[in-house]
Amino acid sequence: MIRLAIVGLGKMGLSHLAILRAHPQINLVAACDATAYLTDVLTKHAGLKCHNEFDRMLAEEQLDAVLVATPSKLHAGMVKTALERGLHVFCEKPFVLDVSDGEELVALAASKQRVTQVGYHYRFVGAFQEAARVVRSGALGTVHHVRAEAYGPVVLRPKGGTWRSAKGEGGGALYDYACHAIDLVNFVAGAPGSVSGVVRHGVFSRDVDDEVYCTLHYPGGASGQLCVNWSDESFRKMSTKISVWGTNGRITADRQECQIFLREPAADLPDTPAGWTVRYTTELTEEVWFYLRGEEYSAQIDYFVQSILRNRTDGENSFRSAIQTDRVVAMILSEAQTSTPVAPAAASAGRSLWSRLFG
Repeated sequence: MIRLAIVGLGKMGLSHLAILRAHPQINLVAACDATAYLTDVLTKHAGLKCHNEFDRMLAEEQLDAVLVATPSKLHAGMVKTALERGLHVFCEKPFVLDVSDGEELVALAASKQRVTQVGYHYRFVGAFQEAARVVRSGALGTVHHVRAEAYGPVVLRPKGGTWRSAKGEGGGALYDYACHAIDLVNFVAGAPGSVSGVVRHGVFSRDVDDEVYCTLHYPGGASGQLCVNWSDESFRKMSTKISVWGTNGRITADRQECQIFLREPAADLPDTPAGWTVRYTTELTEEVWFYLRGEEYSAQIDYFVQSILRNRTDGENSFRSAIQTDRVVAMILSEAQTSTPVAPAAASAGRSLWSRLFG
């Protein structure tokens, strides 16, 4: 049994807590959170030993691994402490808010030969796995464009923010939503080499971005687009999609299905004929022992467990993989500093002109 503790009992932390306690190869030794009423309830009604200080929990408990589900600004420090104690670490996304911190942690994990994983759960969705398989097979021919989108209703009013919409806490839509889309780009089509045309816009938030758009560039000449908006009330919950165009067709995948179009059959993909093929997540996803919010959440935890048991130190979503996403975010931030934003007055003038012309 893997002796594991969790720190951070917010929405994701509580979801992880339920999955961890149901896993047959995990002994959830303890939890940690600063919210006393929450830890009191868990201790009293769930029989879970709880701490209010991370360092004390690590000092007092005999552990093999820790799951970090705290606000993003705390990730780097907690992950470093856990690795220095020789623990395997699962960290919620985004990995870190500073690339230099992430690079230090990648090196530390390698020196300790510890298993690491970041919670980019979309890599465990069957439709996205199928999209990656198709692209890697070469069936699309030469890839020339990729588009990743993520929309949802997180910040819908000026005072409706959470820690995720505070610049020093979560980093806004760029770190919360865009990271998922960027990681999918990296997973399915490979990491871009540069970005341009960055647009960062606060719809309701004053401190962070609610919308992020940019162009992605690959060394071989392929291009891409990133489109993210977490202030879109037309979506009931987060909706993420990726599309890839190649000289022999294209694919589009979301949470529900993977649509494949091939101009000509491809020898490297014998199970897919020319024309349209649609494969659904339900047929692509393996059954999990415990369902909560989606099979992918349990699947990623089980993958972490199996990595520990097999000593698989550079598996799916490792720190080394996750830092690629953080590097793209850093490129977006750097490029945005050189871009000239559209002033609110100019935007209003544009809308007035549209009204005069088209009524």
